Amino acid sequence: MNREQMTEPLFVRVSDHGIRERVQAAQHILLVAHIRPDGDSIGSLLGLGLALQAAGKQVDMVSPDGVPSTYQRLDGSQGIVRKPVSGWDYAITLDCSDLSRTGGVFPAGQKPDLNIDHHITNENFARVNLVDAQATATAEILAELIPILDLPMTQASAEALLTGLVTDTIGFRTSNMTPRALRVAASLMEEGADLSELYRQSLVQRSFEAVRYWAQGLVKMERAGGLAWTTLTLADRKAANYPGRDDADLITVLASMNEIDIAIVFVEQSKGLVKVSWRAVPGVDVSQLARGFGGGGHPAASGVEMSGSLERVTEIVLNQTQALLDEISRERQQSAAAA
Repeated sequence: MNREQMTEPLFVRVSDHGIRERVQAAQHILLVAHIRPDGDSIGSLLGLGLALQAAGKQVDMVSPDGVPSTYQRLDGSQGIVRKPVSGWDYAITLDCSDLSRTGGVFPAGQKPDLNIDHHITNENFARVNLVDAQATATAEILAELIPILDLPMTQASAEALLTGLVTDTIGFRTSNMTPRALRVAASLMEEGADLSELYRQSLVQRSFEAVRYWAQGLVKMERAGGLAWTTLTLADRKAANYPGRDDADLITVLASMNEIDIAIVFVEQSKGLVKVSWRAVPGVDVSQLARGFGGGGHPAASGVEMSGSLERVTEIVLNQTQALLDEISRERQQSAAAA
């Protein structure tokens, strides 16, 4: 597998590929976040986009599914569009592990110029790939990259990037947290980002519709040993009047339960598709499960969009996930016996 872990310092990679010179020379830059955006994708989009605008660039900030209500309070979010304006001379994807995550923004056969991401399953699909699987968030990479590109770090950019960092680490408590991430957060606070307020807006506050959507899923929650799951249908979304196509972060609620190794939420989409989200405890890797179904992500948090009925997708995924847990259980028993 072609995996670039960015073992060299970031400034070396930037220099080797002439990224700073290309960004400085570009006049019209396209930035694309992934479908069903989360805090890291929107935060990264705004963080880099506002820095480029402050440097005098024309920038199209594209989120194919718009901006979730949670992040519409960020400065500059009203400038995010669903489709780009033609004529860009440099294109960057943000927080996208594969090209399909860009929602069809790029015509068949066209590659972005630069891919900036932190997913271990990234397919390195652009002309140049800055993929750092050791980073806790794409926003973390960008916080270090923006000064290297000689772009201004405005307060609005810092707030957007800190939002991405806070949300992707669930408030600095995921198992991949590092001193580096905390130092990046501190540097963004020094630029004027209000950590406590961004934390409250991103992780504490919920809309009435989101909580009502949770209720639809929680009442159907099931468990088999260390595996817990639930489903959200199109009818559930309509009943809750929830505007998004995601699970409103219900997966985090399921994953917080005691004695659960893997949590899954199945979200029915239109056109015969189902969005599957996994969360796992440290030591359990669900990224290869997701990759086997054509998705990707991180060892502890991965996802995929699959074709098929909600019932059939749920059955297939649960069987494969249970098989993984059974294998892990056997390995643990063997290790205990050997000890």
